[in-house]
Amino acid sequence: MRCLLEGYLFKKPRTSCMAAQQHFFHESMWSILAIGLAMSASTAMACTRILWNTNGVLTVAGRTMDWAESTEPKLHVFPRGMHRDGGRVGPIDIGDKNPLTWTSRYGSVVVSAYGLASVDGLNEKGLAMHLLFLTATDYGPRNPEKAGLQAGLWGQYLLDNAASVEEALQRMKDVQPIMVEHAGFKSSLHLAIEDASGDSAIIEYVDGQPKIYHGSEHQVVTNDPPYDQQLLELKKWDFANATRQTPLPGNVNPIDRFVRAHYFLKTLRKPEGEREAIATTLSLARNASVPFNAPYKTPGTIYDTEYRTVANLDARRFFFELTTSPNVIWVNLEDLDLSSGSPALTLDPDDIHLSGNVNKDFTPVAEPPF
Repeated sequence: MRCLLEGYLFKKPRTSCMAAQQHFFHESMWSILAIGLAMSASTAMACTRILWNTNGVLTVAGRTMDWAESTEPKLHVFPRGMHRDGGRVGPIDIGDKNPLTWTSRYGSVVVSAYGLASVDGLNEKGLAMHLLFLTATDYGPRNPEKAGLQAGLWGQYLLDNAASVEEALQRMKDVQPIMVEHAGFKSSLHLAIEDASGDSAIIEYVDGQPKIYHGSEHQVVTNDPPYDQQLLELKKWDFANATRQTPLPGNVNPIDRFVRAHYFLKTLRKPEGEREAIATTLSLARNASVPFNAPYKTPGTIYDTEYRTVANLDARRFFFELTTSPNVIWVNLEDLDLSSGSPALTLDPDDIHLSGNVNKDFTPVAEPPF
């Protein structure tokens, strides 16, 4: 959610257990994010989603999460049968007159940000979602005939209710994301989704209208500019007969990362199995990542990649790599009890001792964060 929380001006260390940091969140987050996700419409940082659906072995999707300070990411496992309210951000009712409410049909594993939203995740049917920031986002005037869904739960709604990209797109027809705002910060988001068949879609709201790019060819997306402009930029490059002397854009702005991820995606060979496919996708995500303390738009401002995720959509396995930890961890959804009535589970990945399969490291929670 770093790439979601644009314009958030406070820089703090990444060690989540520090007492001062805990005090900061408990005392300050709701004053700054009282109605929603703190995102500025005037600035935009980095995220990259990469879908490898052409290898003939399995469908794999990866993403980077980039921001100027820790988003306090947590992993959550949500069972079926959970009741949700799209008119609330945590305990705050946003006052919508026709909020979307639902009960989840499918279980999922997600990454949360600040305990307010799920920004990345995979469900038990092999549908994955990734929320990224988009400066140009405009959900349009509130249409009371459509159910309202605060943007931070957009991806969770689809994980809860759709088994495929096609079904997810159908479910969005009667729903309108809501731009939540507080103190000038806006939830300007677009959404990338993909399923185990390799189908893909990028959903944006620009000039008040939904823009949907549906098809397996939509493999890479970054946060800015709108996706149609990203595709136009790609046409400027010819990577035929590429070698290591082929010039590539090398900075960390969204267009450079978009072109670079596309280039290396086209060079991949068929993996021998899941281990190689996951490692390969992580290598592309790392190449599109932002180094620690990289310069941002103005001198003296910095940001970097906080974490990376990779999802094996065929085996329902979700991998997570915190950039301050040397270990990759993963969740096997098929080995978890996702039946209705089972407890929601949570895990703080900021633990250097975690490594490999972490199914048994999750703990039940009495009250899910959303």
